[in-house]
Amino acid sequence: MKLVQVFKAAAYRYGPEKRVILLHGPVGSSKSTIARLVKKGLERYTRTAQGALYTFDWVMNNENGTVEHMPSPMNEDPLKLIPLAWRKKAMEELNPERSKYPIDVRGDLNPHCRYWFDFFMKKYDGDWAAVVKHHVRVRRLVFSEQDRIGVGTFQPKDEKNQDSTELTGDINYRKIAIYGSDSDPRAFNFDGEFCVANRGIIEFVEILKLDVAFLYDLLGATQEHRIKPKKFAQTDIDEVILGHTNEAEYKKLLGNEFMEALRDRTIKIDIPYITKLTEETRIYQKDFGLERVQGIHVAPHTLEVAAMWAILTRLDDPKKHKLTRLQKLKLYDGKTLAGYTQDNIKELRKEAPREGMQGISPRYIQDKISNALVSEKGGATHINPFIVMNELDSGLRSHSLITNEDERDEYRNLLSVVRDEYADIVKNEVQRAISADEDAVSRLCANYIDNIKAYTQREKVRNPYTGRDEAADERLMRSIEEKIDIPENRKDDFRREIMNYIGALAIEGKIFDFRTNERLHKALELKLFEDQKDTIKLTSIVSSVVDRETQEKIDVVKGRLIKNYGYNEESATDVLNFVASIFARGDAKG
Repeated sequence: MKLVQVFKAAAYRYGPEKRVILLHGPVGSSKSTIARLVKKGLERYTRTAQGALYTFDWVMNNENGTVEHMPSPMNEDPLKLIPLAWRKKAMEELNPERSKYPIDVRGDLNPHCRYWFDFFMKKYDGDWAAVVKHHVRVRRLVFSEQDRIGVGTFQPKDEKNQDSTELTGDINYRKIAIYGSDSDPRAFNFDGEFCVANRGIIEFVEILKLDVAFLYDLLGATQEHRIKPKKFAQTDIDEVILGHTNEAEYKKLLGNEFMEALRDRTIKIDIPYITKLTEETRIYQKDFGLERVQGIHVAPHTLEVAAMWAILTRLDDPKKHKLTRLQKLKLYDGKTLAGYTQDNIKELRKEAPREGMQGISPRYIQDKISNALVSEKGGATHINPFIVMNELDSGLRSHSLITNEDERDEYRNLLSVVRDEYADIVKNEVQRAISADEDAVSRLCANYIDNIKAYTQREKVRNPYTGRDEAADERLMRSIEEKIDIPENRKDDFRREIMNYIGALAIEGKIFDFRTNERLHKALELKLFEDQKDTIKLTSIVSSVVDRETQEKIDVVKGRLIKNYGYNEESATDVLNFVASIFARGDAKG
């Protein structure tokens, strides 16, 4: 958002167009990806009608009767051919009143075009119209990084093998013999990165690693929009200067008093790591999804738990709020938490301004997932969250960016938090798979609705077995409501809320469906699970002896995990064994 705002202000010529736009952030935070996508976006935009750009060629009539087209070497705007004395009036005629983006042209032609402009003006005794008619051809300009048109990239190399002519162009010594002087613009190659990127964008890779000699060129290119080619006057350019750097290099810049001029001409845009779980997970799904990983099953939640751990390492502990880091992660991801609003989330972000500027890089996660996929220990058929978490843990010992033992211990503790959260996730899935009998849930719901209707309207409920009218079954109602933490003093409000919702649907001619109420649906499933878990005897999975009836029920649950949750036979068995071991330890509370 901040980057787009800078671009927008620069488009209006409010000042940012005279600055270096510096993307700053930790390693692997997608700085170069953003730069690459901006360049690709510009290339694509110039191919559209809306983004049409134009430049011109000089048309030469040779002595042998042939016609030669000589392109403007810096893809100049054809409007620069309008003499300075005429421009103000020309712009007034071209621009309608109060135009949002008025047509504007600034600066003079480059030395090569100035030479030919002056040559033809003398030939036609100052008749500008004749020069333009006979020797100028306007053509469409389409950017291409591959062809070095409108998009330039500059990367620091060895100081001994690189000089500033790579930015501004160099003399063509072969043509000096033809034209007789090294200051003749026809004997100069305007092919430096600043020249080829004119009218477009130049990317400086690791900009703060540049030698001081390059920074001098950079200072003039930003503030004055001018470069100084060898042997020629200052030449006007018009382009976006986009650089990126990591935090260590930026701190070095801040500590260098000789770089004040560059700091003053820089707009820093922080590019932190992602702190939203669903977005971080998408990174790994892109690399390790079904389309990319063939022949190996990636069990559900494998990528999610890796992303969860990465984000937990990037978050700060909440200061003012009674929250855990995991709860903070869920709030950032759009989950609801009782007592917390969007304003609270904004406050959490404000109190941690450097959040996302440290922590584990997505590259580390990608490396460890790929290790798990090819590891013999991981097996050739599937990987699961525990295999990946073990890889993440073992890799911390040799992580090149972690030098502090306390930091390493903190990251290991966060892995324990993720393991506990994963256990809760799969317990819930198995519970839902066990209680996935829609008819049974529907019957339980109807029974619950009958009872809360009788309770709220102070009526009796007919017992289907005895045929007698009885008071509402408080034990049944509370056994369901307690599953979603409805306290005793809030039960009346919850019951009235359900009845009001049913009444509102009835007015609209609609029938109540428990699936539309997420909290009630969850409560019914948990209640049904509690009623059924003893008959399924899930804990018997850990035993070597399972009777046929229990095995059939387990197979049904396994089938639901495969069909509804994305498991395969092997990973579903792993999850059932894991959850069974939890229940076997007596840790059955979901």
